[in-house]
Amino acid sequence: MPTEILVRYGTMPEVSRFDADSIGAVVRGEKVLVQTHRGLQLGEVLDPVRTSLRDPTFVPEADADTTPTSLSPVIRRASDDDLVIAQALKSDAEQAFDLWQQRITDWNLELELIDLEWTFDRQKLILYVLNERGPDCTKLALQAAAAGLGIVEVQPVDAEGLVSLPDSGGGCGSCGCH
Repeated sequence: MPTEILVRYGTMPEVSRFDADSIGAVVRGEKVLVQTHRGLQLGEVLDPVRTSLRDPTFVPEADADTTPTSLSPVIRRASDDDLVIAQALKSDAEQAFDLWQQRITDWNLELELIDLEWTFDRQKLILYVLNERGPDCTKLALQAAAAGLGIVEVQPVDAEGLVSLPDSGGGCGSCGCH
Protein backbone atom coordinates (compact mmCIF):
# COMPACT_ATOMS: atom_id res chain seq x y z
CA MET A 1 0.00 0.00 0.00
CA PRO A 2 1.39 3.48 -0.83
CA THR A 3 2.33 5.86 1.95
CA GLU A 4 -0.45 8.42 1.66
CA ILE A 5 0.05 11.73 3.41
CA LEU A 6 -2.03 14.86 3.81
CA VAL A 7 -0.33 18.02 2.58
CA ARG A 8 -1.53 21.61 3.01
CA TYR A 9 -0.48 23.98 0.22
CA GLY A 10 -1.33 27.37 -1.23
CA THR A 11 -1.85 30.87 0.10
CA MET A 12 -5.53 30.08 0.55
CA PRO A 13 -4.79 26.63 1.92
CA GLU A 14 -6.02 23.45 0.34
CA VAL A 15 -5.38 19.96 1.69
CA SER A 16 -4.88 16.94 -0.56
CA ARG A 17 -3.55 13.42 -0.36
CA PHE A 18 -0.19 12.60 -1.94
CA ASP A 19 1.91 9.47 -2.32
CA ALA A 20 5.09 9.81 -0.23
CA ASP A 21 6.65 6.44 -1.16
CA SER A 22 9.41 8.11 -3.17
CA ILE A 23 10.71 10.13 -0.21
CA GLY A 24 10.18 7.70 2.67
CA ALA A 25 9.01 8.58 6.16
CA VAL A 26 7.90 12.16 6.76
CA VAL A 27 7.04 14.12 9.89
CA ARG A 28 4.29 16.62 10.59
CA GLY A 29 5.36 20.12 9.60
CA GLU A 30 7.96 18.99 7.07
CA LYS A 31 8.01 21.02 3.85
CA VAL A 32 7.65 19.16 0.55
CA LEU A 33 7.19 20.04 -3.12
CA VAL A 34 3.99 18.65 -4.63
CA GLN A 35 2.40 18.74 -8.07
CA THR A 36 -1.13 20.08 -7.56
CA HIS A 37 -3.99 20.88 -9.91
CA ARG A 38 -2.53 24.41 -10.08
CA GLY A 39 1.08 23.40 -10.65
CA LEU A 40 4.18 22.86 -8.56
CA GLN A 41 3.68 24.13 -5.01
CA LEU A 42 5.43 24.07 -1.67
CA GLY A 43 3.36 22.26 0.92
CA GLU A 44 3.44 21.27 4.56
CA VAL A 45 2.98 17.67 5.68
CA LEU A 46 0.04 17.31 8.05
CA ASP A 47 -0.24 13.59 8.78
CA PRO A 48 -0.27 10.16 7.20
CA VAL A 49 -3.70 9.14 5.91
CA ARG A 50 -5.21 6.58 8.23
CA THR A 51 -6.43 3.40 6.55
CA SER A 52 -10.04 4.24 7.40
CA LEU A 53 -9.75 7.53 5.45
CA ARG A 54 -8.46 5.97 2.24
CA ASP A 55 -10.73 5.91 -0.77
CA PRO A 56 -13.28 3.18 0.03
CA THR A 57 -13.99 2.65 -3.69
CA PHE A 58 -10.37 1.73 -4.43
CA VAL A 59 -9.90 -2.04 -4.43
CA PRO A 60 -6.49 -3.21 -5.62
CA GLU A 61 -6.32 -6.21 -7.92
CA ALA A 62 -3.99 -9.03 -6.88
CA ASP A 63 -1.33 -8.34 -9.53
CA ALA A 64 -1.99 -4.64 -10.11
CA ASP A 65 -0.04 -1.63 -8.92
CA THR A 66 -1.70 -0.53 -5.67
CA THR A 67 -1.23 3.21 -6.18
CA PRO A 68 -4.51 4.92 -7.09
CA THR A 69 -4.08 6.77 -10.38
CA SER A 70 -5.48 10.01 -8.91
CA LEU A 71 -2.82 10.19 -6.16
CA SER A 72 0.09 12.44 -7.15
CA PRO A 73 3.52 11.63 -5.77
CA VAL A 74 5.43 14.02 -3.55
CA ILE A 75 8.14 15.47 -5.81
CA ARG A 76 10.76 15.84 -3.06
CA ARG A 77 11.50 17.18 0.38
CA ALA A 78 12.02 20.94 0.32
CA SER A 79 15.66 21.96 0.54
CA ASP A 80 16.98 25.12 2.18
CA ASP A 81 17.29 26.59 -1.33
CA ASP A 82 13.63 25.74 -2.00
CA LEU A 83 12.61 27.61 1.15
CA VAL A 84 14.59 30.66 0.02
CA ILE A 85 12.89 30.51 -3.39
CA ALA A 86 9.46 30.21 -1.73
CA GLN A 87 10.16 33.30 0.39
CA ALA A 88 11.27 35.25 -2.71
CA LEU A 89 8.06 34.21 -4.53
CA LYS A 90 5.98 35.38 -1.58
CA SER A 91 7.82 38.70 -1.51
CA ASP A 92 7.33 39.15 -5.29
CA ALA A 93 3.62 38.46 -4.90
CA GLU A 94 3.30 41.00 -2.08
CA GLN A 95 5.07 43.61 -4.21
CA ALA A 96 2.76 42.90 -7.18
CA PHE A 97 -0.45 43.24 -5.14
CA ASP A 98 -0.97 46.99 -5.67
CA LEU A 99 -0.22 46.69 -9.39
CA TRP A 100 -2.86 43.96 -9.79
CA GLN A 101 -5.38 45.99 -7.79
CA GLN A 102 -4.78 48.90 -10.16
CA ARG A 103 -5.24 46.65 -13.20
CA ILE A 104 -8.58 45.43 -11.84
CA THR A 105 -9.67 49.05 -11.35
CA ASP A 106 -8.39 50.13 -14.79
CA TRP A 107 -10.18 47.21 -16.46
CA ASN A 108 -13.46 48.19 -14.69
CA LEU A 109 -13.89 44.81 -13.03
CA GLU A 110 -16.11 44.32 -10.00
CA LEU A 111 -13.61 42.18 -8.10
CA GLU A 112 -11.85 42.63 -4.79
CA LEU A 113 -8.32 41.23 -4.86
CA ILE A 114 -7.47 39.69 -1.50
CA ASP A 115 -4.20 37.87 -2.21
CA LEU A 116 -2.02 36.39 -4.93
CA GLU A 117 0.69 33.76 -5.23
CA TRP A 118 3.07 32.26 -7.73
CA THR A 119 3.34 28.53 -8.23
CA PHE A 120 6.77 27.32 -7.12
CA ASP A 121 8.02 27.03 -10.71
CA ARG A 122 6.67 30.54 -11.48
CA GLN A 123 4.60 29.12 -14.34
CA LYS A 124 1.31 30.51 -13.05
CA LEU A 125 0.09 33.45 -11.00
CA ILE A 126 -3.00 32.77 -8.92
CA LEU A 127 -5.18 35.76 -8.04
CA TYR A 128 -7.57 35.27 -5.13
CA VAL A 129 -10.63 37.50 -5.37
CA LEU A 130 -13.53 37.99 -2.99
CA ASN A 131 -16.31 37.21 -5.41
CA GLU A 132 -18.60 34.58 -6.83
CA ARG A 133 -17.55 32.84 -10.02
CA GLY A 134 -18.80 35.04 -12.78
CA PRO A 135 -17.98 37.03 -15.88
CA ASP A 136 -15.56 39.43 -14.18
CA CYS A 137 -13.35 36.51 -13.14
CA THR A 138 -13.17 35.38 -16.75
CA LYS A 139 -12.61 38.95 -17.94
CA LEU A 140 -9.68 39.36 -15.54
CA ALA A 141 -7.99 36.21 -16.84
CA LEU A 142 -8.63 37.23 -20.46
CA GLN A 143 -7.35 40.80 -19.90
CA ALA A 144 -4.19 39.41 -18.29
CA ALA A 145 -3.64 37.06 -21.24
CA ALA A 146 -4.30 39.84 -23.77
CA ALA A 147 -1.76 42.05 -21.97
CA GLY A 148 0.84 39.27 -22.22
CA LEU A 149 1.07 38.83 -18.45
CA GLY A 150 1.53 35.06 -18.57
CA ILE A 151 -0.72 32.36 -17.21
CA VAL A 152 -3.07 33.82 -14.64
CA GLU A 153 -5.68 31.82 -12.75
CA VAL A 154 -8.44 33.70 -10.99
CA GLN A 155 -9.69 31.91 -7.89
CA PRO A 156 -12.80 33.31 -6.21
CA VAL A 157 -12.99 33.06 -2.43
CA ASP A 158 -15.93 33.56 -0.08
CA ALA A 159 -16.47 33.29 3.68
CA GLU A 160 -16.44 29.49 3.33
CA GLY A 161 -13.11 29.37 1.46
CA LEU A 162 -12.33 28.64 -2.17
CA VAL A 163 -15.33 28.82 -4.50
CA SER A 164 -15.55 25.73 -6.70
CA LEU A 165 -17.06 25.40 -10.11
CA PRO A 166 -20.44 23.70 -10.10
CA ASP A 167 -20.17 20.15 -11.45
CA SER A 168 -21.47 20.84 -14.94
CA GLY A 169 -19.47 18.24 -16.82
CA GLY A 170 -17.81 20.81 -19.06
CA GLY A 171 -15.58 23.83 -19.15
CA CYS A 172 -11.93 24.31 -18.40
CA GLY A 173 -12.20 24.08 -14.63
CA SER A 174 -11.33 27.62 -13.60
CA CYS A 175 -12.38 31.19 -14.09
CA GLY A 176 -9.41 31.83 -16.27
CA CYS A 177 -8.16 30.19 -19.36
CA HIS A 178 -4.79 28.47 -19.15
